[in-house]
Amino acid sequence: MLTYAIGDIQGCYDPFRRLLDRVRFDPARDRLWLVGDLVNRGPHSLETLRHVKSLGAAALTVLGNHDLYLLMRASGAVGRIGADETLEAVLNAPDRDELLDWLRRQPLCHVEGKYCLVHAGLLPQWDVFKARALAREVEAWLSGDDFARIFENMPGNHPADWDEALSGWNRLRVIVNAMTRLRFCTPEGRMDFRAKGEPKDAPPGFLPWFDVAGRASADHTIVCGHWSALGLLLRPGLIALDTGCFWGRELSAVRLEDGELFQVS
Repeated sequence: MLTYAIGDIQGCYDPFRRLLDRVRFDPARDRLWLVGDLVNRGPHSLETLRHVKSLGAAALTVLGNHDLYLLMRASGAVGRIGADETLEAVLNAPDRDELLDWLRRQPLCHVEGKYCLVHAGLLPQWDVFKARALAREVEAWLSGDDFARIFENMPGNHPADWDEALSGWNRLRVIVNAMTRLRFCTPEGRMDFRAKGEPKDAPPGFLPWFDVAGRASADHTIVCGHWSALGLLLRPGLIALDTGCFWGRELSAVRLEDGELFQVS
C-alpha cells in the first residue's frame, strides 16, 4: 500500500484527476491524504467533493478553512464572502445534504505513525497527541445533532493565544483557527491572521509556526497545506504542499514511503 499526500485542491478537479493518473492511484491498493480545502475558488468543488467521498476509506481528508466556510454558508451562519467564492453548485446540488454531512464528519487532524496531517499547522505548545485530543473536541460538535451552533460561534480571531484554561467557544475557536488558518505566530504561540505573504514577510516578533524553536510537534513530520505564498517546502519534519494550483501553479503530491514528488500544472 502506498500513500500519496496531496496539496490544496480548491475545486480544481481536472488537475486533481490528472495527478491521480500521474501517480497511477489505485483505490483498491493505495491511499490519499488530502490536506483540506477541497473546495472553493476553483470551478469544480462539487465534482471534487463527490469524487473524494466516492473513494471511501482510500481517501483521508482533514478540514481546511474553505471546507469549514462551505459548512458555515450551508448552515446560514455566514453570507457569501468575496467574488472568488464558487460554492453555489454544491449548495444547489441534489445530493447537497449527503455531501455536507460527510464533510462535517471529517477530522481536523490525523496522526498515524510518524506523521500528522493537518490543514494549516500546530501551535508550538502542542505535540501531535495533544493536537489530536483537541481536534476531537471540535469534531464532537461538528458531527453532533447541534452542529449549527459551532458555525454560529466559530468566526473570529480572538483569543489569539492558547491557554489550557480556555473553555466554551473561545477554546474551540483557538483550536479551529490554529489548525485551519495558522501561518505566523510568536515563539509563545500568539497567532497573527493578517499576514499571508512569504516567510520573509512575517510581522515583527512573529515567525512561521514551523520555525519556532523547540515546538512540541517537531518529533513528527507535519503534512500540511494552506499557505500558497509559502509553496512547496520539503524538509525534515515538514511536508508543505500548497503549491497554488488555483493561482496557476501546480497541484502537488508526495509519496510518503519514499518522499518522491509528483506535480501537474
